[in-house]
Amino acid sequence: MNKMKDEIKGLYTAIILSTIAILAVNWLWPSGSQPATDSSEVVAEVQPEAKELKATESEKAAVLSANEALDEDKRVDIANANIVGSIRLKGARFDDLLLSKYKETINPDSADVRLLTPAKTENPYYAEFGWLSNNPNIKLPNAQTNWKLVGSKLTPETSITLEWNNGQGLKFVRRISLDKNYMFNVEQIVENNSGKSVTLYPYGLVNKVYTPQNSTSAVVHEGLLGVVDSNLKEIKPKDLDKGESEKFETASGWLGFGERYWFSAIILGDANSQNKVKFSKTDDNTYQADYVGAPVVVANGSVGTNSVKFFAGAKEIALLDKYTKNLNIEKFDLAVDFGWYYFLTKPFFYILDFLYHFIGNMGWAIILFAVLLRLVMFPIANKSYESMSKMKKVQPKIMALQETYKDDKMRLQQEMMNLYKKEKINPASGCLPMLIQIPVFFSLYKVLNIAIEIRHAPFIAWIKDLSAPDPMTLSAMTGIPIPSLLDLGVWPILMGVTMYIQQKLSPKPANKDQARMFALMPVIFTFMLGHFAAGLVIYWTLSNVLSIIQQRVIMKKVGVD
Repeated sequence: MNKMKDEIKGLYTAIILSTIAILAVNWLWPSGSQPATDSSEVVAEVQPEAKELKATESEKAAVLSANEALDEDKRVDIANANIVGSIRLKGARFDDLLLSKYKETINPDSADVRLLTPAKTENPYYAEFGWLSNNPNIKLPNAQTNWKLVGSKLTPETSITLEWNNGQGLKFVRRISLDKNYMFNVEQIVENNSGKSVTLYPYGLVNKVYTPQNSTSAVVHEGLLGVVDSNLKEIKPKDLDKGESEKFETASGWLGFGERYWFSAIILGDANSQNKVKFSKTDDNTYQADYVGAPVVVANGSVGTNSVKFFAGAKEIALLDKYTKNLNIEKFDLAVDFGWYYFLTKPFFYILDFLYHFIGNMGWAIILFAVLLRLVMFPIANKSYESMSKMKKVQPKIMALQETYKDDKMRLQQEMMNLYKKEKINPASGCLPMLIQIPVFFSLYKVLNIAIEIRHAPFIAWIKDLSAPDPMTLSAMTGIPIPSLLDLGVWPILMGVTMYIQQKLSPKPANKDQARMFALMPVIFTFMLGHFAAGLVIYWTLSNVLSIIQQRVIMKKVGVD
């Protein structure tokens, strides 16, 4: 029994210390990225038949603004209700895309979020498609090819066609269409009148300059990702620092680059052919996801085709689920980093989303979610608090035993276990709510960090963005400069107060070292959660308040002062 008691204490301590460690990592190394200070259009390499070939030509140039880069070349406009931008006719490159539904800041007059950016800018981000050949004598379209446009504008109602003749009897045609959201269809056609059969390999790539600032892996994955052979691959930037590429072969799936709220991906087409997929670091801070498809043999007088889809937009979970179902894109929702507790995180999002559409405010939806969650956990918490209240009631007897047997720890443990048995108290029952609450907490933490639906969502009063820390900090209220570590907001302070009250209602650990550690917990959590998303702190505060009410009612029922 003594050993069991020590193991219970150790488990309880380990759970709390593990929680502190994980939260500390997330707090000390938050997510974020800064634009690269120098960039150029890189050599994009792909691999037909294990041979490295260039998919684009190097275009070293001075850094330009996005508008300057856009003005350099002829373009065809893109537009629907969610995106606006253009495709560069030179190279037929997707390199200009703005997400018109989303702003850079909470200011409604701020600029739209820019996803794709041309080469020669500070942080280029683009996608391109084409053909490769092992025959160096065949002229193929590349980044310098000037395509002829058939059509005027790419919209959900109007597709465009691009044409180019290589002068050797091969005519290359590219048909591009767009749906009402973020999905393009890219169909490549080769008409062969060269007098002989040719073998070509379709390819596609997503290329981005990205400079990681600290580690983001503990919060949200940012970097190369995809699904190959039904398995999710998340390639962190540091995994490619040694210059070694990650290579796979797959019949279907998708590949691209993901950030916290946005991503781009090439969705492979023919599920009956084998594709070579590669994730690589092609230059300083330049990352690339590319694929080379199975060979397409085009006989003289015939036509060869290849079709893929290209997604470039926001990580709207419901939309990704719809694409998964309607377009049969395997595990497309995993572009959203749901974390270890996928089975909780995703349902939590849908519950919050339902409550949000029912109430009309995400802050109140989070509060209602906390109430509903507390109701679900009510029977378990009730039993736990009842046991804890009984333990608090016998606290004077435990202190007396500690004084009587202070020199005989073995006897002290025996007498304490006898007391628990006599009073019908299970000392381990207080751990159960903590064990349940940890995955619940981290799942909700994930939702508030990954769900674009919560980005810039306002609550009431000074909370204008539930995905950002509480802005009403001590320095904001007093005007006195305060170090960021100590500069707490109103909601984190309220959370710390409720945690302190809740702790006072709980029995003190028999071990003095544990008691001292637990006494510091409200302070530690206050400073750590002080810089977390306001929505999470609001949830935690209300959850504490509901726990206090429930615990106080049970204490009164048991007869504890």
